[in-house]
Amino acid sequence: MTQHPKTQTSQTSHTQNNATTPIRHVKVAIIGAGTAGHNAYRQVRKATDSVVIINEGIWSTTCTTIGCMPSKLLIAAGERAHHAKHSDDFGIEGAATINGKQVMARVRRERDHFASYPLKNAAEWGEEHKIYGRAVIVNHAETKSALIAAHTATGATQLIAAEHMIIATGSKPFVPDGWRDSLGDLLITSDTIFELPDLPKSLAVIGTGAIGLELAQAMSRLGVAVALFNRSDNVGGIKDDKVNAKAVACLSNELDLRLNTSITAVRRQQGDGDNRSQAVIDYTDLNDTNMDDTNINNTAQTWTGDLVLVATGRRNSIDKMGLEHLGIELDDNNRPKDMDKSNGKIKDKNVYIVGDANAYRPLLHETSNEGYLAGLSVALRLNRANVDNGANVDNVDNVDNSDNVDNVDNVDNSDNDPAINIRNAIASDADISAQSPILADITEHKAQAPATLMSVIFSEPQIMAVGHTLKSIEARGIPYVIGEVSFENQGRSRIMGVNCGLLRLYVCQKDIRARHIEADDGSQENPKTRGNLQQGQILGACMVGPAAEYIAHILATAITNNVTVAGLLDSPFYHPTILEGLRTALRDAKGQLTANAND
Repeated sequence: MTQHPKTQTSQTSHTQNNATTPIRHVKVAIIGAGTAGHNAYRQVRKATDSVVIINEGIWSTTCTTIGCMPSKLLIAAGERAHHAKHSDDFGIEGAATINGKQVMARVRRERDHFASYPLKNAAEWGEEHKIYGRAVIVNHAETKSALIAAHTATGATQLIAAEHMIIATGSKPFVPDGWRDSLGDLLITSDTIFELPDLPKSLAVIGTGAIGLELAQAMSRLGVAVALFNRSDNVGGIKDDKVNAKAVACLSNELDLRLNTSITAVRRQQGDGDNRSQAVIDYTDLNDTNMDDTNINNTAQTWTGDLVLVATGRRNSIDKMGLEHLGIELDDNNRPKDMDKSNGKIKDKNVYIVGDANAYRPLLHETSNEGYLAGLSVALRLNRANVDNGANVDNVDNVDNSDNVDNVDNVDNSDNDPAINIRNAIASDADISAQSPILADITEHKAQAPATLMSVIFSEPQIMAVGHTLKSIEARGIPYVIGEVSFENQGRSRIMGVNCGLLRLYVCQKDIRARHIEADDGSQENPKTRGNLQQGQILGACMVGPAAEYIAHILATAITNNVTVAGLLDSPFYHPTILEGLRTALRDAKGQLTANAND
């Protein structure tokens, strides 16, 4: 993007609608105050006071307000109810009385507790740094540069010229065209479900991704009659057919799964008297269709109930921001091209697009890392510019501009920036270690490598994926074996009555140098190997079953640090634990490796 003068006090006239609007010049502008925006702001402020953050809506995070935390609160309530109602096999009989209003009140109360922390952080930021409004990029004819136009709630517009820009605008639930008009307030999304004052009697959930599965099961366990719809037979985005089939079998034990269905219409059926309006879904079963997608029986099916939860994914909105004025192109999936996936930096531009906004890996831990690394990268670039420009920096002779962050002191004594030592600031952070491998490997010229891909769905049984998928392994031409374990007879799982599940490990069959291919699913090559793979190296895994969240972390650590099957088997597995199931899968893989070596 166009570089602007460094002075923060200068004003440039801009004629807009016959009114003169001044241009505010800053070193850094952050758009969006969610997880990524908070982390970016925190790092940038260590380097400069010349920063503005523009945000529309609440100054908290998606995770705490409408995502991870309230959904897990609802899941926790569902688990309590489920075990209270389904413990007959253990000789514990009884029925749970569910107070829907109290359930939802606790969800909101605890949600508000979690959300209060980022809100408190934002409240402590100087008001001079904050703009309450929506930001777009405009082409400023007078200066021939791209500026940020912040449209505030008061109707005013502020124009901002920034040397560096971090875009962290997040995502919104996707709702098919016309559905809001057809259903009105009978349509809810993950953004609004937690505001329900009481549990509905019936609910249709559209979509079997993480959000759909988790909320559908939680509601069902709380006594809501739930029907879960999906156009395909896939659940949880699982990319291993055998694991997906097992997940469908396990979840069908308690959920009304209506897979391979095509929704033809949604409508609102008006109530009469004391009867409230109902939502109606017309659909066909794609299992009963010909190859030309026509229904064999030519009959439609109908669901009628209280509410429809649309969980068909979340979408970013960066295509509406005017990024073309910055010379940024988007692909067919609305993702920025030429972007460093570790910190969101666009090639050859001082622009970063991070978190859900770039739509590559919309997971909380990825969003947090990207925001942090984008902010740190900008801070380091500002430091480099200060040193190169001969700014008054304490101990300039001791400033090392090599690729080791620990050797970089960022002290800026420009007119509006206090002297800040970035190394000391990082060291004083309770959540950041100066010895962190991330800090040791990141500079403005050396991006931190993407973390091992990991995802977890908190259904019961849980679903997880880590590392490469089978598709990306095969695309890279890597010979592999699959270590497998069923949890049906796994000791601790059977003791606890949670023994429905399947784990599949993808393991490199022999020492090779594999070609790098980035798969459509976002799977990444482990940068530590740089294509060199050894026999027994764990490439990825997919699982549905108990304790999947913990097994995912063990395997992600193994993949990140190139621990082989043999290396993991050298570790102890306590008895009796669910993790012994992982050992069984590892032994299965080792047996195949040994057999192949003897062939």
